[in-house]
Amino acid sequence: MGQVPLKFTIWSYFIVFTIIVFVLLWLFQTLFFESFYRKMTRLDVTNTAEQITKAYESGDMKSFSDTINTLAVKNNVCVEVLDRYGRPYTSKHVLGDCMVHGRENSIYKYVKMINENGNQSSLMLDQNPRSKYKMIIYGGVLGLPEAPEGYLLINAALEPVDSTVTIIKRQLLIITAILILFALVISLFMARRIARPIDRITSSAEHLARGEFDTQFDGRGYLEVRKLAETLTYAEKELMRVDTMQRDLIANVSHDLRTPLTMLKAYAEMIRDLSGDNPVKRNEHLGIIINETDRLSAMVNDILDLSKLESGRQKLSPSEFEIRDKLTAIIGRFKGISDQMGYSIHFTPDEERLVYCDVVKIEQVIYNLINNAINYTGEDKQVFVRQKNVPDGVIIEVEDTGDGIEEDKIKLIFDKYYRSENHKREVVGTGLGLSIVKAVLKLHGYDCGVRSTIGKGSTFWFKISDIKTGKAEQKTANKVE
Repeated sequence: MGQVPLKFTIWSYFIVFTIIVFVLLWLFQTLFFESFYRKMTRLDVTNTAEQITKAYESGDMKSFSDTINTLAVKNNVCVEVLDRYGRPYTSKHVLGDCMVHGRENSIYKYVKMINENGNQSSLMLDQNPRSKYKMIIYGGVLGLPEAPEGYLLINAALEPVDSTVTIIKRQLLIITAILILFALVISLFMARRIARPIDRITSSAEHLARGEFDTQFDGRGYLEVRKLAETLTYAEKELMRVDTMQRDLIANVSHDLRTPLTMLKAYAEMIRDLSGDNPVKRNEHLGIIINETDRLSAMVNDILDLSKLESGRQKLSPSEFEIRDKLTAIIGRFKGISDQMGYSIHFTPDEERLVYCDVVKIEQVIYNLINNAINYTGEDKQVFVRQKNVPDGVIIEVEDTGDGIEEDKIKLIFDKYYRSENHKREVVGTGLGLSIVKAVLKLHGYDCGVRSTIGKGSTFWFKISDIKTGKAEQKTANKVE
């Protein structure tokens, strides 16, 4: 089933809303008009009776008489006040068609109805024999029901509303025709106006989907469209950056794979053609093949690890371990490189601290940071590793004494295959070490960063936030004792 255009949907909602408004108008102005009119008349009669009764209870007969005259004129009702014997107590207050007065409509029958009702006030419906109009009759007592001092009779005519309803229907027909025409035109205009900015954004997004990264997103129209345009512009820049990184990744991987593969083939051919019968040469060439194979294996493993981390398929397996002991063990494993190549790795520990994280992945982070420092440290070949305990975690720092990193390049060093140009020796590694570091720390939710000074070196750091207090401190105290 095809999707409905936005402007048609807006237009449809507007038309449905207009129809609902007209249906309600027709229902209340025609079908419910008479019942509503009767309810309002009953309410007016009841309110009039309450106000007259309150005026009587005040004891001021002049105010009582003025209240009757005022309300009779205001509400177009007939009012009759009787004494306790049912005789007229005041002058008649008559307006319009009444039926509580006159020989043919004796008031005594209403007094009799009040008495039969236990002197409780009530509303009655009767018909005037002269005009044939239906009348609402209110009957109630003045004073206490058990000892009435008089009676109050009020009646109001329920005039026929058929002619009024007919006039309203004709007016509604004309209004309905005019407003439906206006609703069609205005809703169509509004639908197009609302949908036009979204159509522009959609058209630009289609260009972006085809890989046109110089697309301009027009955010004119209203606030939501402007925010959408800004979001798409940001997404366009990120896609452009990712596309560039992807191209660079493919180029770098291709280059890094081509070199060892070429060497593998070359030395394999040399063994076949030249050194196959020479044990010394053959072993030398086989050693190179093994080294290049190890290099390829490391590169593939790094690519797979990074892919799993970035895709979210790599899960953490946290456990408790002592960070100072772990750092000491890792640095001890670099002793062979230190002795063979002349590097010095200095470790400044803090008190033992028990942490709770994925020990394998944190080891990988520390290894990669130390390898990076070895690659980029200065001619003095000094690397410094520090453990700093803070109240909410443990900060690990790895510092080199190299040439440092420019300010505008610091944000790029964690990108795949980015390598600083500030080094004087051959860099060993796949170019993915720092990317893996960032991905692992992001997976843990740990902070990390770089401080660098041109000509003095760089310091990479990260903070382990998950710590266990008490156990490691107690173990340290026991060792001291």
